[in-house]
Amino acid sequence: MRFSFGQVVIVGAVLAAAPSHAQTFDPSFPVCMHVYSGANGGGGEWYDCSFTSLPQCRGTASGRAATCDLNPYYPVSAPSPRLRRGRSG
Repeated sequence: MRFSFGQVVIVGAVLAAAPSHAQTFDPSFPVCMHVYSGANGGGGEWYDCSFTSLPQCRGTASGRAATCDLNPYYPVSAPSPRLRRGRSG
């Protein structure tokens, strides 16, 4: 029984120490370019979240296998609602 418990502890320690994936989207910029490298580029695809506007991203993505998207993790502050002042009669 001790041998199997020891194996469970070792496997748990190895899994806990395994590297995890980083966050895909950088929340610092509002626009991300999704680059597709496919089979010709060595495989894989990635997001480049370093653009401040869609036109800037589209200019960089022009001629490449890439699309520009709004960053879903960019913190957008909602405009504050205007308070209505009613007339008191």
